[in-house]
Amino acid sequence: MAIPKQERLVSLVMCLLAARRYVTKEELRTSIESYRLCTSDEAFDRMFERDKDDVRELGFTIETGANDPLVESADGYRIRAEHNTLPPVDLDPEEAAALALAAGAWQQSSLSGAATGALYKLKAAGVEIDTAPLTSVEPRVTARESAFGPLLEALRTKRPVQFSYRSSGAAEARQRVVEPWGMSCWRGRWYLVGWARDREEQRVFRLERVLDKPKPRILREQLRAPVPANVDIREQVARFAGEGGEGTARLRVRAGAGFPLRARATAVKPVDEAWDELELAYGHGLHSWLAEFGADVVVLDPPELRAAVVGQLRAAAGLPAEDNAHASEVGA
Repeated sequence: MAIPKQERLVSLVMCLLAARRYVTKEELRTSIESYRLCTSDEAFDRMFERDKDDVRELGFTIETGANDPLVESADGYRIRAEHNTLPPVDLDPEEAAALALAAGAWQQSSLSGAATGALYKLKAAGVEIDTAPLTSVEPRVTARESAFGPLLEALRTKRPVQFSYRSSGAAEARQRVVEPWGMSCWRGRWYLVGWARDREEQRVFRLERVLDKPKPRILREQLRAPVPANVDIREQVARFAGEGGEGTARLRVRAGAGFPLRARATAVKPVDEAWDELELAYGHGLHSWLAEFGADVVVLDPPELRAAVVGQLRAAAGLPAEDNAHASEVGA
């Protein structure tokens, strides 16, 4: 069974921190299980070099040197604790309570452990944690999408990421290379905002449409496109999800249904006992949201939105796609 990379990095850091002298590559290879499992010297060398870079990116200073002062070559490695310690942590009760609340908020397993571990370290450092001021507030943040972890890591390390993505209505997935700018959750779904190299433009990606196999791969290179100074990630996601834009959509919504649409509508007027007519901002991605309401929503205008909703419903029903001219005449 493959050993998780996080466990390997922790083992490397602990070995270099605990050593009172420089540790050679050979000693590390025999001490860390992941390195012992390497099938060749070349595989070990590649893994070790990547791990050193990752540990440095985490903020640790790895020194190189030799234990014998008469030997000129630096064949050993060490992390000195005095050069890699945080200043004393001083939190007031409200700050400590907020941190405890944040540690409990994440329900996604890959992050809940990290948050809880940080909390334990603060407790060990003598920081008193009191959650009493915030016991009435218990937020829960979920991230069920399997792509969430790798994409968050790409954001943290400021690296481009490659993944297979199936756009709405597309028959097949495409390989995308994206320079990530940020992620945001909108109505229970996670979205990635970044620079798509294949399109050479800013794009928004819905994490549910990122395929599990192959897993997203973080590339070992730097970002090429500059990140806008004032990019509003949440606004970009809202536009993509259909709640924004310069256009206006007219919908017919069944009475007693579509309450989220009604809450976002700029105008609502009754048509008869069975239907109401709504107007709301029309942006990219609105068709996916409207399709979720099924027969309770009929798109009146614009025609391209109506066609997109019909296409979404046909795809969900397993029916072949129709041309836009015919689809625009079919009730949504």
